[in-house]
Amino acid sequence: MKARIVLFLVAAVLAGTLIGFPISSFIFAQAGSAQAAAPPQTDSKTLPAPAGATTGSATAAPSSPASNTAAQAAVTTNATQSPSTLPASTSTMRATPGTTTQTPPANGQEKPEDESVATIVTRVNEVRVIFTVTDKHGHYIKDMKKEDFKVLDDQKPAEMRSFRSETDLPLQVGLLIDASNSVRDRFKFEQEAAIEFLNATIRPHSDEAFVVGFDVTPDVTQDFTDNTEKLSIGVRQLRAGGGTAMYDALYFACRDKLLKKEQTGPVRRAIILLSDGEDNASHVTREEAIEMAQRAEAIVYTISTNISGMKGQGDKVLMRIADATGGRSFFPFQMRDVSDAFLSIQEELRSQYAVAYKPENFIADGRYRTIQIVAPGKEFKVRTRKGYFAPKQ
Repeated sequence: MKARIVLFLVAAVLAGTLIGFPISSFIFAQAGSAQAAAPPQTDSKTLPAPAGATTGSATAAPSSPASNTAAQAAVTTNATQSPSTLPASTSTMRATPGTTTQTPPANGQEKPEDESVATIVTRVNEVRVIFTVTDKHGHYIKDMKKEDFKVLDDQKPAEMRSFRSETDLPLQVGLLIDASNSVRDRFKFEQEAAIEFLNATIRPHSDEAFVVGFDVTPDVTQDFTDNTEKLSIGVRQLRAGGGTAMYDALYFACRDKLLKKEQTGPVRRAIILLSDGEDNASHVTREEAIEMAQRAEAIVYTISTNISGMKGQGDKVLMRIADATGGRSFFPFQMRDVSDAFLSIQEELRSQYAVAYKPENFIADGRYRTIQIVAPGKEFKVRTRKGYFAPKQ
């Protein structure tokens, strides 16, 4: 009886082997012929089963009918599964979102953006200059063209890249008011004249200004804003008293306010400085303050508060600061003339030109380079800053 059972089991095994192999071969043959007949497709659902999967299914041990059926099911599943369930050997055929490892693109192919790649910044050696043109009577000339000017950088001709009238270019204005004891008698009038200037000059959503009062230290009573009411309050908060640290105030306004102000596009920077020019408490020198204004590309307009009728040493200092930065000096002999000085500054700020040029043989050595803009004919006068400091590598 036992011998019959053993013979039956052996026969069953042989039958499974003989039957199972042809069935597996038939399945693979059908899959292969269907793939050959179909046109090439890129859809991942038509990818053939990996070699490892087909080999494993064909050589699975035929020890039981259940394992043979599982092998056939595995072959069918591997031939039609989606890419997300493919073995690791085929998943590299698709990009994996979030991965930090990327295969270098082939020649001629665009490389995908990668935020982890460092940005290379190339310095553009271009200088921007704001300037005004007046005739021999001091009237502003506003209709000149690019062809009317020549630019000399360090006494060498420079290539002009752009030229335009800047009557509507946004302004960044710093109002610096001497609040020392030396100006106490006329301080109130100067405050009102400054407020009138700000109300007439600052345009909402375009221009911005800040207010600094100074005696021995600069005091910001109103930071950058286009709100003229807040600027007026800032001016009225100033109180006269103490010594005069004018150079420190100018240095601070240019370094800590203008240079640190975020830029979203081209702007014009101007400083309006009201003082008698008599500095007795600064830590920086006059030339250091001028240099910082030049680095900030700020035009400094000075209004003397000396109404003695005679120009003193302080007035000469104010002239030096304005001349070095491309601005103007005003010397009102009467209190009402202060308002006229502000009106003249307002008109000039709306009568400027801007030029951008490329210096010849430029070297980033930190050296001071001179600027000269030449207009045709002797009847025109061009006023601009005298030079700039080249960047240093």
